[in-house]
Amino acid sequence: MKTYTVPILSIRKLTHDVLEIRTEKPDGYAFLPGQATELAINRKDWKGKKRPFTFTSIPTDGYLEFIIKMYPSHQGVTRELATLAVGDTLIIEEPWGAISYQGSGLFIAGGAGITPFISIFRQLTLDNKLVGNKLIFANKTHLDIILENELNALLEKNIVHVLSNDFREGYVQGFVTKTLIRENMVHASDNIYLCGPPIMMDAVMLILQQLDIDQTSITVEI
Repeated sequence: MKTYTVPILSIRKLTHDVLEIRTEKPDGYAFLPGQATELAINRKDWKGKKRPFTFTSIPTDGYLEFIIKMYPSHQGVTRELATLAVGDTLIIEEPWGAISYQGSGLFIAGGAGITPFISIFRQLTLDNKLVGNKLIFANKTHLDIILENELNALLEKNIVHVLSNDFREGYVQGFVTKTLIRENMVHASDNIYLCGPPIMMDAVMLILQQLDIDQTSITVEI
């Protein structure tokens, strides 16, 4: 597998536990919106600890962008990423990924599961093809929502924020339910895109089965 060493151009916090990292883009490096790569920190003792992260930039950007949730208590890669600075380097591989845009429909994301959809939404906006898509975005609290302002601006009325641990006007309190999914599907044949924590994905997949959604219309991270 070919690898690339890429310097960090910028690094900033988007939320209390989410980083946005932009790196140089290798010449000829190409990916599709929704794809990911294996990434490692170019430091001693960390080069062999690869983890998958999704591109949140779009293919025509002159840089690569990753939005990464940190888990400081794990003492792992994401905790070490938080110690990096501009000029430090990362090691990436060729792109891969199961999530790609198959046509308009309903996107369902939980937490950092929004990341493959960010690149897709940005590309659809650039192509003037975002109309007809909706997003249900589930988080614990409003402080956990990644790129809330950008997503609200892109999707306008076609976004529903669900908060499990927060009561706030304008947000749905609770979890992603059968009723919520049914209310936000335009047609039973709509494409469904799903990415989030395993527990949430299992629960939503069960709901989709109960709604008799054609499995071939479901695109899910695997």
